[in-house]
Amino acid sequence: MLAAMLNVEPLLHGIGLAGVAAQAAAAVLETGRKPFDMFGMVVVALAAALGGGSLRDLLLDRTVFWVADQSYLIAAMAAGIGAFALARVISLPARLFLLPDALGLALFTVSGTQAALALDAPWLVASLMGVVTGAFGGIVRDVLCNEVPLIFSGELYATASWAGALLLVALAALDVPPGMSALAAGGVVLAVRLAAMRFGLRLPTFIARG
Repeated sequence: MLAAMLNVEPLLHGIGLAGVAAQAAAAVLETGRKPFDMFGMVVVALAAALGGGSLRDLLLDRTVFWVADQSYLIAAMAAGIGAFALARVISLPARLFLLPDALGLALFTVSGTQAALALDAPWLVASLMGVVTGAFGGIVRDVLCNEVPLIFSGELYATASWAGALLLVALAALDVPPGMSALAAGGVVLAVRLAAMRFGLRLPTFIARG
């Protein structure tokens, strides 16, 4: 079975912890531009860090990851509070949150895709689970911050995630070791997202003409 070949549980755990920390920090840095108190920031951080993986697990009919293992919840809370404390003493650029957000997108794309593959999900479903894991938390964060979600209006976001997820699926099918597959796929997501931010790369938009 594909799950047996991948043996990704230890890898998934490490990538998942790094992903929730990165997204929680990104959420706090974004909410720093809003009049939120510490409690509000931590709530947004938890929603951003845990939202995508929670939706993925519900769709895959498995126990929600942070309910099964509270280390993810602890990592998200610690990263959120740490970022809040840092932002209180250091003046940070308003768009700095985009960097940990890009890192979180890459990490969550990998963990989400590998989690779906470990359950023998079809390749297309597995790749879309990577996108859901990577992008949904950011949608929740932006909605709570009363911002248009980056996935809908910004530079390449979900496209970067899907490119990495598809690469991971292909490498898994070729029996590439999971560590190498994760590094390559995550690197693609991060590179595409950062390049899109740097050069303003976007998908075509549709504007109705009345």
